[in-house]
Amino acid sequence: MRVSFWVYGVLYVVVEIVGAQIEAIGWPQLTALDVATAVANACLVVAVGVAVLVGVDVGGRRWRRAAQAWREEQARLAEHHGEEQPLIAVPSWRPAPLALPAGAPWTPPPGGEHAACGRSFPEEPGRLL
Repeated sequence: MRVSFWVYGVLYVVVEIVGAQIEAIGWPQLTALDVATAVANACLVVAVGVAVLVGVDVGGRRWRRAAQAWREEQARLAEHHGEEQPLIAVPSWRPAPLALPAGAPWTPPPGGEHAACGRSFPEEPGRLL
């Protein structure tokens, strides 16, 4: 009974597409080539629709099979997980890091803090170029 509904639906779509194209052309200018073009276009629409439906069906079945296989694999891995040997503790072979030695305290360079920059600032106002 379902097949009859699908066949009726497909024929209805074909008739509607053919009728719309013939109406766009107009009855006085209608030729056999126009009718053949309308039928070919309607069949193309039906063929593309069927191809999309078949592709979705095939993709869905493949996805379901892959998902089922993945679930079975996860169940098998979870079942065997408890049977594994306990982990063996391995001590680290690296020695503990050494502490950095304390450095010498900071002392300003001789001649004041700005002596490292070159000459010191002049005491009297004047030109500095």
